[in-house]
Amino acid sequence: MEMAARRVRAFKRWMKREGIQCSDALDLTVSATQGLSITALADLHVGDAVARIPKATCLTVITTAARDMIDAAGLDGSLGLAVAIMHERSLGEQSHWAPYLAVLPEQEPIPLVWTAVEAEELLRGTELHDTVKEDRGVMLEDWKESIEPLQDQIGTQFESFFGFEEYLAARTLIASRSFQVDDHYHGVGMVPLADIFNHKTGAEDVHLNTSASTENSDSGSEEGNESANESTTTSTTSSVSPTTGASTNDDVASSATDDDGDDDDLEMVMVKDVKVGAEVFNTYGLLGNAALLHRYGFTEPDNPFDIVNIDLELVLQWSASLFSGQHCRARLSLWRRLGYSGCASHNSEYFEISFNGEPPNELLLLLYIMLLQQDAYDKIDLALATTGNSNGHMDDILSDKTEKLSDITAEFSEAVLLTDTICNALLSLADMRESLYGKNSIEDDIEALKRCCSIKEKKLYHSLMLRISERRIIQKFRTFATSGSQVRTGEQASPRKKFKRK
Repeated sequence: MEMAARRVRAFKRWMKREGIQCSDALDLTVSATQGLSITALADLHVGDAVARIPKATCLTVITTAARDMIDAAGLDGSLGLAVAIMHERSLGEQSHWAPYLAVLPEQEPIPLVWTAVEAEELLRGTELHDTVKEDRGVMLEDWKESIEPLQDQIGTQFESFFGFEEYLAARTLIASRSFQVDDHYHGVGMVPLADIFNHKTGAEDVHLNTSASTENSDSGSEEGNESANESTTTSTTSSVSPTTGASTNDDVASSATDDDGDDDDLEMVMVKDVKVGAEVFNTYGLLGNAALLHRYGFTEPDNPFDIVNIDLELVLQWSASLFSGQHCRARLSLWRRLGYSGCASHNSEYFEISFNGEPPNELLLLLYIMLLQQDAYDKIDLALATTGNSNGHMDDILSDKTEKLSDITAEFSEAVLLTDTICNALLSLADMRESLYGKNSIEDDIEALKRCCSIKEKKLYHSLMLRISERRIIQKFRTFATSGSQVRTGEQASPRKKFKRK
């Protein structure tokens, strides 16, 4: 611990030399249990400017000593930044960022750097099980294509500082700590001081303010991206959120952007009052435990943004156990022709079960179509074939009402779609999804978590947290299915969204 404390003191001296201004009301501390954190030495108030960070002090593809090599190789984004980090580490004490790099971990304990056995055993059944395997494969391809060709240029230091494991270590830092410094000059980079604030869901204490020029983009994506929908230069307030994801895409949680190179600084401003002695938290977005563990290496108890996915493939396995392959293909085709789909990611399609255990209407409708009597199916199929518009015919099948399907009320949708057969189908899907976790029950997992040390057994602890949080959602999913008859008999039901079409 004394060594870690000395490194923190050296980092503080380095920040002062480099012109990074950190409020005297902030205390950078290090502990065996929590690592680096920032606490308030005095009451902090909304609007207080607590730090100013020159862009020149950020480690980017522009500021690194490896800039020429990165430019020559045509690398940018996370690939270029990974080379910058590996190169600066190879310089040791000669690196301009040596005191900063010394306070960072060698790598973040995200599943990307777990062994294959650990990932298989600890993540079995979870939302990360297949994702982590894909991540490592993509990373290996990136390294072979973009990093390995640099071996002749780098020379003898390549094996020690630019190998695949070193590349993975750099990518874990980028996944968990990097920021979008600006749009077109620095791009993504490591921002000293800003990346020390720890995350807490729903507890955003600090923002990053700068003059920004951002591209139009969608917000609320799978990665929790938050981008301003402005195309002109404007004064922008952005949450201090590191870039997210361990993929080749440079998805970022928030941006602090401008097009003027090093002309201005990044300023951190309080957005919430914080009492003296309390930790000052950042938030990386509204992320569930799967995303938190995937990108940052930790989980949170009772995370309201947790979800469980049911793959379309699992639904098709259920239907194949009851119907012929021709039946399943025809019903799936009809569902698609009606304009519906699940969520899509890479090569998979899935349905999100919400924290409260409710399935999306798209899944309910797919089950409804799978279970339709043949004459009802034929009516819809004929309507599509002859007119290309099935709304009126579909309404006749679903009810005597004349509203179009897209205008059916939430209550009516549930009443029609939560038949006994559909509820039984949901229970079967719950059993199939639950079986992916293996033989241990949720009670076994809870007991194992009680015996687990969150400090010494981080991988086991957080993987158990993820498994338990997901399995509790499946329990709620079962409760939803078994109480489906209450909706049909007019008893209290939670409000649901209307159908979403392509």
